[in-house]
Amino acid sequence: MGSRNLPNQQSTAMTAERINPPILAERRAQVVEVVAGETTKLACERHSVAGAVSQRACVFCGSRVVLYPIADALHIVHGPVGCAVYTWDIRGSLSSGPELHRNSFSTDLRELDVVYGGEKKLRACLLELIAHYRPKAAFVYATCIVGIIGDDIGAVCRKVAEETGIPVLPVHSEGFKGTKKDGYRAACDALSRIIGTGDTGGILPHSINILGEFNLAGEAWIIRRYYERMGVQVVSTMTGDGRVDEIARAHGARLNVVQCSGSMTALAKRMEEEHGIPFRRVSYFGIEDMAKALYDVAEFFADAPAIMDRTRALVGEEVNALLPALEPLRRDLAGKKAAIYVGGAFKAFSLIKALRLLDMTVVLAGSQTGGPEDYERLREMCDPGTVLVDDANPVELSRFIVEKGVDLFVGGVKERPMAYKLGVAFCDHNHERKIALAGFAGMLNFAREVHLSVTSPVWRFAPRFEAMESGDRP
Repeated sequence: MGSRNLPNQQSTAMTAERINPPILAERRAQVVEVVAGETTKLACERHSVAGAVSQRACVFCGSRVVLYPIADALHIVHGPVGCAVYTWDIRGSLSSGPELHRNSFSTDLRELDVVYGGEKKLRACLLELIAHYRPKAAFVYATCIVGIIGDDIGAVCRKVAEETGIPVLPVHSEGFKGTKKDGYRAACDALSRIIGTGDTGGILPHSINILGEFNLAGEAWIIRRYYERMGVQVVSTMTGDGRVDEIARAHGARLNVVQCSGSMTALAKRMEEEHGIPFRRVSYFGIEDMAKALYDVAEFFADAPAIMDRTRALVGEEVNALLPALEPLRRDLAGKKAAIYVGGAFKAFSLIKALRLLDMTVVLAGSQTGGPEDYERLREMCDPGTVLVDDANPVELSRFIVEKGVDLFVGGVKERPMAYKLGVAFCDHNHERKIALAGFAGMLNFAREVHLSVTSPVWRFAPRFEAMESGDRP
């Protein structure tokens, strides 16, 4: 399956003349339409175009979404209070114990701090908070203003760590340094300083770390139970329902499974180099990928045939219970069109499969942080005519929703208002959601949510997107 850039002046049905405004010239290489026999590559991993109102977040936000769920650590934002407010409770991650992570601490830098520096203020804040809360570790996030005034947060962290006896870790996440993916790398750098410092006693030969699972709506607990039913020990989850001590001993596990490839692949590669732990990329969304994630682990531990036997029994039990429950939903959803725009492209793969299982057609797929290999795989998975987009903005997404006659938009909180304004059903698959969508049980939850939204009678009274074709825009 090939693709071509949009708009195409000659043959594509989707041209700048049909629905205005056209795609920005600087972004045309980042939008393609899948065409049989053509192989145009989708440009990606670029900085957002100025003025395009990108749906991406900054470097600082990227680091926060990865590290935030570590529940027994102190998280302090070194910068203006607005940065801490913006990212408070950003993952909605659940904890089975401590909830220190749900507090949003900030040094609240102001004008005089900018002039004279904020290092003394940071040190005082850290000492006060560590003395009061007794955390297992502390993460200090640098913001844009810190990069501008030149505070040496690394030096402050080292001194406070010596005084308090706990890891105090700088996260070099100045927002202007790059994209959200750079924030992921900054978070992985901070995590790598903890890994390898703990005792590996009691870790079994058949053991794993789950990377890139953030325990939204308790999903990490669902996945952990699957592996435990297989007879596999879960040493740590990074970072959903995370604990500093578990992360410190993660180097004792035999295998890493990486759920969110965009955020954690860098850490998995680093652990492979430094600790000799191989990794597998997995997805826990949809029946096919959930089953594959379990089978991949069972195959890795081929020296224990009982693990594979238990895995087959587990998958068979779950699928046999799930398929009959999906059937009536499927009948109502057959032939409906869906658009997907998510953070990491790996999630889009699973969503395409899950929606096809419901007999729905994906006509638009995109991500904020996908790489060349991700988009090549998307191009191979998608049907001719599907639009692929990297780092989209609301104007582009609105245009394609209208052009493709979309019935359902699967995205995050930023896209919800746009979908509703266009009279299109919406499913939140981002980190603000409160319903578990991972695992076999999550597939049923996903199907029910999609069904409720698409078949809701409210759309009979909402202005549909046909209004846009006459020239109106939201």
